Amino acid sequence: MEFEPVIGLEVHAQLLTQSKIFCGCTTQFGNPPNHNTCPVCLGMPGVLPVLNKKAVEYAVKVGLAVGCEIQPRSLFARKNYFYPDLPKGYQISMYDRPLCTGGAITIETSGARKRIGLTRIHLEEDAGKSIHHADDRTYVDLNRAGVPLIEIVSEPDIASPEEAHAYLSALRTLLLYLGVCDGNMEEGSLRCDANVSVRPAGRKELGTKIELKNLNSFKFIQRALQYEIERQGEILRTGGKLTQESRLYSPDTGVTSSMRSKEEAHDYRYFPEPDLLPLIVSDPWIEEIRRALPELPLARKDRLVREYGLPAYDADVLTSSSGLCDYFETAARASGNPKGASNWVMGEVLRRLKEEKAEIADCPVPAERLAALIGLVSAGTLSGTLAKEVFEEMWRSRRSPEEIVRARGLTQVSDEPELLAIIEKVIAAHPGPLAQYRSGKEATFGFFMGQVMKATQGKGNPVVVQKLLKEKLRGA
Repeated sequence: MEFEPVIGLEVHAQLLTQSKIFCGCTTQFGNPPNHNTCPVCLGMPGVLPVLNKKAVEYAVKVGLAVGCEIQPRSLFARKNYFYPDLPKGYQISMYDRPLCTGGAITIETSGARKRIGLTRIHLEEDAGKSIHHADDRTYVDLNRAGVPLIEIVSEPDIASPEEAHAYLSALRTLLLYLGVCDGNMEEGSLRCDANVSVRPAGRKELGTKIELKNLNSFKFIQRALQYEIERQGEILRTGGKLTQESRLYSPDTGVTSSMRSKEEAHDYRYFPEPDLLPLIVSDPWIEEIRRALPELPLARKDRLVREYGLPAYDADVLTSSSGLCDYFETAARASGNPKGASNWVMGEVLRRLKEEKAEIADCPVPAERLAALIGLVSAGTLSGTLAKEVFEEMWRSRRSPEEIVRARGLTQVSDEPELLAIIEKVIAAHPGPLAQYRSGKEATFGFFMGQVMKATQGKGNPVVVQKLLKEKLRGA
């Protein structure tokens, strides 16, 4: 029997507020353990939480961007469970009255688009972090306790590990565009739990749900889902039964292992948070947030294709970050050559940024100067090869392309008499290859092109050189 997977994802995104959700402690990552703490986030007796308005704004911002209905009245609840890094013995979250409901995220796989529905987006506080050391001791760092989170819960609309990867990529890009989360999975700013089940292909009934916990990279999520789908299918094919549980994925072994039986909602004994009033979000505030939304990634991609005539692949790469797309658009407008700008940004610019592990904001070549370089190539002043040399010098020295061209005398040679004299010398110096070319071995043409370009120190206009060289080789 063939089985098909059904996948739903629960993504926790830390919000980029300066302080925690219910107290004034800093959210700065990397401080000494238990440094970002106070009686409120340590769960001391008698303290009272005070809601961070910016966290609410960011949550509403995400909800509007994905088409959620923003609830005018939502409630915080206590989610009760014991864990060493949860000092209060409960987490302040939302349960039956979340802030945002509905909505969807559009993904692209194999050139096709699909909407993945959302169940809800709600606010909650993060727990601390347990650090398991090689000395068989576990240490608790509460710096993260109380950092504001949004939990984004998808419908079980994801049909493959590839779609799950596409969903997470689209969601991360959206959060970055909105400026509400840095998307850093290594630091725990973005974390994902996956619910996966399999069922006989074509059936409507859902299978037994297995939860995969705390997956911390897109690659591992995709691998964990693939393993779990195969594992569940094999159990059912051999007549076994699946038990609802939570499982952990090991990147080292590539397998999942049982962690604990899966909790149900009643296990957490939810009840309304008595120390917080209902959250009221007014229509004027929602509209104010809506008006401040930026152009979103998918809409921007479609516009790049429409306005600049770019291939969908180029537009997809360029819209992977808002800053990168801003850089491209500045270069495209200034140069008047969108495809040339796309090629340079996707090629040389991204290559150098990757080598230096830097972001586009750190690029030492301003977009306007890249446009000037593209203009020199379009005007025939520089060949493609020389332009790459100039770009490298621009990166190192932060000088303009015009300054570098003047200082190094790199102007492309297009003067036909000058080039013709060089071509005649090259042909005269290589009678053997000349005889081969005229006897029908046309591949020898590449040899002559190389020799001429070498003789011009790469400054010869390759279009002019090619035309003159062909004429001379045929009958000179």
